[in-house]
Amino acid sequence: MDAINWSNLSFGYMKTDYNIRSYFKDGKWGEPQSETSEFLNLHMAATCLHYGQEVFEGLKAFRGKDGKIRIFRMRENALRLQSSCRGIMMAELPVELFEEMVALAVRKNSRFVPPYESGASLYIRPLLIGTSAQVGVKPATEYTFIIFVTPVGPYFKEGFKPTPMVILREYDRAAPLGTGTFKVGGNYAASLVAGEKAHELGYSAVLYLDAKEKKYIDECGPANFFGIKDNTYITPKSTSILPSITNKSLMQLAEDMGLKVERRPVLEDELATFEEAGACGTAAVISPILRIDDISENKSYHFCKDGNAGPISEKLYRKLRAIQYGDEPDKYGWVTVLD
Repeated sequence: MDAINWSNLSFGYMKTDYNIRSYFKDGKWGEPQSETSEFLNLHMAATCLHYGQEVFEGLKAFRGKDGKIRIFRMRENALRLQSSCRGIMMAELPVELFEEMVALAVRKNSRFVPPYESGASLYIRPLLIGTSAQVGVKPATEYTFIIFVTPVGPYFKEGFKPTPMVILREYDRAAPLGTGTFKVGGNYAASLVAGEKAHELGYSAVLYLDAKEKKYIDECGPANFFGIKDNTYITPKSTSILPSITNKSLMQLAEDMGLKVERRPVLEDELATFEEAGACGTAAVISPILRIDDISENKSYHFCKDGNAGPISEKLYRKLRAIQYGDEPDKYGWVTVLD
């Protein structure tokens, strides 16, 4: 293996040594198998290709100062994967099997877990797809679950630096009673056009409004949204937002810091009252927002007045990372330390 420049990693795919697979057939899941091939042998009539039976997750492993590898909140990811499976009628993977396979994937690729000083991490991608051949819209009878890993740097190339985001009213991410609360590929496909348009206009991401009334904040393309005002951490509540495990963790840490926490509908107009705003998720942890432009309404909401992240966002970011890397005690049992 060529020497990896750990401190200059992008958020992208790099081949590692092994992936771990399990197959669902005749109503049950098989034993995990290690595989070196990066490819899948799929029937051309597989339900994942025709009817979107595909769910996935994203989580990370970190190497601490003590050299130990820590996986962050994998049980929460296992439970969210089950919720996504229920949402689009797929066979649910047992939590224990998910955890066993994640740990196995990380152990077998441990040389790809970046060193502590680099600030990089090992991204873990669990993927579950419907594989039985059928024509006719109904759930598959066979499924493949696969976990691969890849070392990554920051999701936004700027790292923990405020970036501008944009509201594009002519696009929706998900319908109010659709698949927005599940981690399915279709939600991301639906966000590609708006996301590319935002990048062309010089923004890091799109902030979506609710599809029904175009009045309430939903979420950013790849992440949940939160705002800070009056010592309160506020994050939108909606039937089309993916429940972010990072956001859930930040809410707990905000409470610990003495902030009030509110998860409720957030009107776009309220953006004008926020002292700080950010996007949060596994990939970025927190990406502070510099400003949000609502182009068609000719409105702009500014945060980070001096160009730096707000003090509360910065404190939350550092606290969560310290727990992930083992620099601070994990009093909630969020971290799994591998032997």
